[in-house]
Amino acid sequence: MTGFYDITTILKTSLLSNPNINKVTEGSIFNIDVNKRTIFPLAHVMVNNVTHEGNTLRFNVSVLCMDIVNQTSEATENDFKGNADEHDILNTQLAVAVKTIEDFYRGDNYGGTYQLDGQPSLEPWVDRFENCLAGWTATFDIVYKNDMTIC
Repeated sequence: MTGFYDITTILKTSLLSNPNINKVTEGSIFNIDVNKRTIFPLAHVMVNNVTHEGNTLRFNVSVLCMDIVNQTSEATENDFKGNADEHDILNTQLAVAVKTIEDFYRGDNYGGTYQLDGQPSLEPWVDRFENCLAGWTATFDIVYKNDMTIC
C-alpha cells in the first residue's frame, strides 16, 4: 500500500510545477524554518487524517500556500492596500491553491486511483507565523483506491 506516498508526492509535484512556489514541505508546520527567506514562496502539505471507507481511503489534506509580506518605508499612497504587498501575495497564492485543486478536477492529477471529492475550502490568513507571512490554506478530500488485501 502506497497511498500516503502517492498523495503527498502528487501534491508536491503539482505544487513545484507552479512558478509561484519555490519549495514544498510536508508534515508538522512547526518543523519549517520560516526565518529562511530564500525558501519563499512556500507550499506546505499536511495530511490531517485518513478515513477508511472499505475499498477506498479518504485523505483529508490541507495545503498552505504562503509568501513573506514586504513592507516599504515609503509613505502610504493607497489607504486600501497600505504599503505592503499583502494583497499581491494573497492574490498569487490563491491562484496557486486553485490551480492545485483544478489539477485534480481536469488537469494532470485527474483520474487514476485517486480523485478529489467534495468542495474544497480556501481560507486566507496573515501573520500566522514569526515572519510577516500571508497566504491561503486549502483543505480538501482526496479519495484513494484502497489496494490493501486482507491476506
